[in-house]
Formats: sequence, structure tokens, C-alpha cells
Amino acid sequence: MERSFYCCFLINHFQNKADMEGYERKEGMEDREEIYSKPVRAGKRTYFFDVKATRNNDYYLTITESKKKLDTDGTQNFEKHKIFLYKEDFEKFAEGLDEVVEYIKNALGGKISSPEESSKSEFDVDFDQI
Repeated sequence: MERSFYCCFLINHFQNKADMEGYERKEGMEDREEIYSKPVRAGKRTYFFDVKATRNNDYYLTITESKKKLDTDGTQNFEKHKIFLYKEDFEKFAEGLDEVVEYIKNALGGKISSPEESSKSEFDVDFDQI
């Protein structure tokens, strides 16, 4: 994929905020205005691309990876990892992302499996086919 695709995706391809179940704000964390959000479901993970505004109305992007986890007692939680990307870094970030995706494609002979393919194991059973 070309770098311009990533720039357009990161900057212009957002939708209204979807419900981010399990999200909790830390105490003392100041609210930032959320401008747009794009949830991307990918296998067992969901990625949230959130455009936010600072007090000075300057935009930045947070990228959150969220994965559902079950605790030993059976309660459901979400494991989250977040990065902040500031507008002055969009171009460099997109270039780096493009470069590593191309490297992976070339290393794997151009084949990148879909989330459905990569999440299945030899022990997965499709009960609709039984």
C-alpha cells in the first residue's frame, strides 16, 4: 500500500465515535474533545483511531489496541495499549508504516493472511459445518 493511502486513512477517513466498551478514564485526566473516531475490528482485536483536540484546538490522533481478556474468575476485561500521534509526525509515521508493511509483504512473498486466517488454529472448530 502506498504512503498516501496511510496519510489519507490517518487524517481523513474517520467516522463518528463508536461506543468503546470497557474504557475508563484515569483520575485527574483532563477531558479532551473527541472530534472523530474510526473503530477497526481485526480478528480478536479492535483498533480505535481517535482524533482529539487540545485546549488550543490543535488536533492529534490516539491509536488504541483493545483486546478482550477473561480473568481466571471468568470476568471479562479489556487489555489496552495506546499511542499518541501528533500532526507534525503524521508524514514520518505514515512513511515508516508503509516501509515496514512493504518489508513484511516482501519477506512473506507478498502474502499477508487475513485476520480470519491468522486467528484460526488447527483446533478451531466451525460448528456450522458439523
